[in-house]
Amino acid sequence: MSAPITTINATPFLFAFELKKTALVIIDMQRDFVEPGGFGETLGNDVSLLTAIIPACQRVLAAWRDGGGLVVHTRESHKPDLSDCPPAKRERGNPRLRIGDEGPMGRILVAGEPGNQIIAELAPIPGEIVIDKPGKGMFYGTDLQDQLQARGISHLIFMGVTTEVCVQTSMREANDRGYDGLLLTDCTESYFPEFKAATIAMVHAQGAIVGWTASSAEILDALS
Repeated sequence: MSAPITTINATPFLFAFELKKTALVIIDMQRDFVEPGGFGETLGNDVSLLTAIIPACQRVLAAWRDGGGLVVHTRESHKPDLSDCPPAKRERGNPRLRIGDEGPMGRILVAGEPGNQIIAELAPIPGEIVIDKPGKGMFYGTDLQDQLQARGISHLIFMGVTTEVCVQTSMREANDRGYDGLLLTDCTESYFPEFKAATIAMVHAQGAIVGWTASSAEILDALS
């Protein structure tokens, strides 16, 4: 018997997937980016824009777990000695606090520090993949490709932050590796709303050149 195919009314056309071959990917929903006092705020950003997507992300995550689907969480994080953080990255943006500096929630974007952890509302549970990535994209410097291939994953559904940086980079990396990707538009956000809008347009342009886009309502309806 063939596996059931789920379809979502996406843009620019239907997105079809098998649950057992699909992973829900939650990009960088970390305290350093989402909560006041973290790295995102030290760059002068309004983090309340990012916290607004948490309820929608929670609903999708709960439904996905109920369906038995694979979940992947990513964190942008660096080794304590910063050997995996090039000086050009650390110095970019002239923030009040740089990667590795001591902040209100520990050292900024350093593995193991309180601020580097995924927010409690979306915290991983046993059996879910957690990827610590030293770059913007989820495949760079990680073993994620091997983990996905070992599980027979061919499709990826994306949530998280920020839309135009780590989310888009990860989607483009996935596209180059042959994965079909769907971005949930109300489960991703940017500190700059116009950047989010531009990224969504770029993702599904030219017949889903990078991937598909849809709202969380569409996937929740499909999963139900």
